[in-house]
Amino acid sequence: MNFDGILFFPVTPFSRNGAIDHDLLAQHVERGVAAGAGGVFPACGTGEYHALSAGEAASVVRTATATVSGRVPVIAGTGGTLGHAIEVATAAADAGADGLLVLPPYLVGGTQDGLVSYVEQIAAASELPVIVYHRGAAQYSVESMRRLARNPRVVGFKDGTGDVGAAQLIVRAVAEEGREDFAFFNGLLTAELTQAAYRGLGIPLYSSAAFAMIPEVANAYYRAYVEGDDGRRLALLDGFYRPLVTLRDETPGFGVSLIKAGLRLQGLAVGSVRAPLVDPTAEQEARLAAILEAGRALL
Repeated sequence: MNFDGILFFPVTPFSRNGAIDHDLLAQHVERGVAAGAGGVFPACGTGEYHALSAGEAASVVRTATATVSGRVPVIAGTGGTLGHAIEVATAAADAGADGLLVLPPYLVGGTQDGLVSYVEQIAAASELPVIVYHRGAAQYSVESMRRLARNPRVVGFKDGTGDVGAAQLIVRAVAEEGREDFAFFNGLLTAELTQAAYRGLGIPLYSSAAFAMIPEVANAYYRAYVEGDDGRRLALLDGFYRPLVTLRDETPGFGVSLIKAGLRLQGLAVGSVRAPLVDPTAEQEARLAAILEAGRALL
């Protein structure tokens, strides 16, 4: 599975009555693809997978695949309780998704054998290739990733822990299994902050929540990153991403909440986040507006 460009994780818009606004979702996805997204990941972390029913997640994926219409890969989120994950995975395949991002299981933590089995059972539920998300209750050992790399249905690894030593060993273990087709992603919050280091590990791809909110700035950073223009990259890091991360870190869940707030500030009425996440205060939104303006000024 090849990705050429920033990985786009769209939000899930909600109307005032709490229902998914599919017209607005299609508009949001279309804007992202038109802005140059290399792949679309609907109903994942930024899309509030944790707060969606299986039916809602399936409907989000249907809208995304219909909008993308084959222009770039669509990778649907799945995970949580095993039964829910299998139901979502099957529905994503029926909706025309190109692959699955397997988020951690819900509440419980298992052994490494249990985590491998969790991924394998989800992978067996459809014909879709799967990418494992290494974070939270799903932290895979080097040996577990070696085992999963022997399954041709498992095609990628997304790191959300920040343990660069473990990530480096996993990259090497997968290479030793002969998997030249394996994709590696930096999945840390506001990944632009750490991506220069991840590239040195052999992890060239990253997910960009900022792209969902302000693609012109995210694209400018991505171009500087790809072209090795460190002066430009660091100017964007200092002028936009650092203050964004400072604001993000004030409140748990703001990795999602700020993206939705930023879209609302720019006229896209994507609604609030669902519980347990919370929206920014008016003062925080004002600071976010200033950060977005500063980012545009750097262009």
